[in-house]
Amino acid sequence: MSEERHQQRQQRLKEQVDARVASATEQRGILMVFTGNGKGKTTAAFGTALRATGHGKKAAAIQFIKGEWPNGERNLLEQHGVEFQVMATGFTWETQNRQTDTDACLAVWQHAKRMLADPAVDLVILDEITYMVSMDYLPLEELVAVLNNRPAQQSVIVTGRGCHRTLLEMADTVTEMRPVKHAFDAGIQAQQGIDW
Repeated sequence: MSEERHQQRQQRLKEQVDARVASATEQRGILMVFTGNGKGKTTAAFGTALRATGHGKKAAAIQFIKGEWPNGERNLLEQHGVEFQVMATGFTWETQNRQTDTDACLAVWQHAKRMLADPAVDLVILDEITYMVSMDYLPLEELVAVLNNRPAQQSVIVTGRGCHRTLLEMADTVTEMRPVKHAFDAGIQAQQGIDW
């Protein structure tokens, strides 16, 4: 490709991008969903929290399911003022007690509702909340109502597999993580600093 053709192509691309940027005039918080069977949903959410915090924004996180084992993202982000609330029961297949899991979910949900009503919080992460809805620990209608009534400038990230279609439809941005290959499937142990 000649230099002239390359410049013409890049100029057309620039004009298209500039037009899209100019047409995006609405300013409000957005609802993002990171779902799918692939690795990286929580990591992407906390990468966004890191970005927000780096810009002086206030972020907060609720971790459903994760338990109380060491968490690299939490270790770093809490040092920079990010509030974490964790549903300390861990994976539901470990407890095998529906009432205990439901009670734990609803207890940490109270913190989520507080965060989602606070206009001083710019970004709220609801990590693995999709499981709470699909397992009927948290009513979908309540989650939808709280999301719809949050402060206008507040952004929210929902993570987890099998996201309910209502949340997908509500979301402004949906990213689906798709597994292509995973080291664990080849018998390689999960590694601190890489997998958690």
